[in-house]
Amino acid sequence: MKIKRDTFNVDIIAEVEKQLELDFASGWKLVRQADNLTRISEHVMWIEFNEDGTFKAKHAEPAVGRSLIMSPFNQFFTWRTTLITVLHEATEDRIKFDTGNSEYELTKYERP
Repeated sequence: MKIKRDTFNVDIIAEVEKQLELDFASGWKLVRQADNLTRISEHVMWIEFNEDGTFKAKHAEPAVGRSLIMSPFNQFFTWRTTLITVLHEATEDRIKFDTGNSEYELTKYERP
């Protein structure tokens, strides 16, 4: 059985995400290009896996073969992407990349 998300639920989720963004003095905003799905977090890290899919290492920078994970860094993480297949742009404030599933743009923000 497929459950359809109604507009009310989507509006609530958007409002909660907006409020969370206001709670951080600075942070990161991830947008999936296909549907504008947006996730925010205070911190991000890039993780690498062994051949068997187990954790290998964490990194401060993106690279092909790494996955983005958004804080908090525990079993309740905000979002994790599949592995990066193409890294289009990587600056201090903006990262554009593709994974096996999607295209993403990650931008840094500072609350005024």
